[in-house]
Amino acid sequence: MLELLKQPWHWAVGGLLIGLIVPALLLLGNKKFGISSSLRHVCAMCVPANIPFFQYDWKKERWNLFFVAGVFLGGWLASQFLSNPTPIQISDKTVAVLQTQGIKDFAHLLPQDIFSWENVLTLRGFFFFVLGGFLVGFGTRYAGGCTSGHAIMGLSNLQVPSLVATISFMVGGILSTHFILPLFLS
Repeated sequence: MLELLKQPWHWAVGGLLIGLIVPALLLLGNKKFGISSSLRHVCAMCVPANIPFFQYDWKKERWNLFFVAGVFLGGWLASQFLSNPTPIQISDKTVAVLQTQGIKDFAHLLPQDIFSWENVLTLRGFFFFVLGGFLVGFGTRYAGGCTSGHAIMGLSNLQVPSLVATISFMVGGILSTHFILPLFLS
């Protein structure tokens, strides 16, 4: 059984499992799926300020904190005990494009040429981690939710704002990948 878990699975299995979360949450308590709201709950729990955005009963949403903790714990357990020693499969065309941008190391899930401790304290690291994190957080708040909340929960409930947000996420990702990322990698 452990060997089965270590093998790569077809993408549809993950999609099906994630898709089943939506009706399960709705049936088990009319809960909404989303990850970014957990940061708001943590801030409401830890920040004793009179900020109206954090003035609500976060304890009613503690299930979301357990969910996010489970995501982190599951990721850690999988990386520690279920790692697949086979190199990650990347198309030759993608490798060629990334190599022209200065990315040479494809042995890890994230390219070490960008995502390493040595790069955190560089100007490029500042743009990737600090500025990028700020923009993701701002975009999440501006859109009223994150990609998982809109693309999974919102679209499954046929919400038009979630369709607009998901299209915007995709367009932003495509533009960033083809126009902004090459500026920072060169």
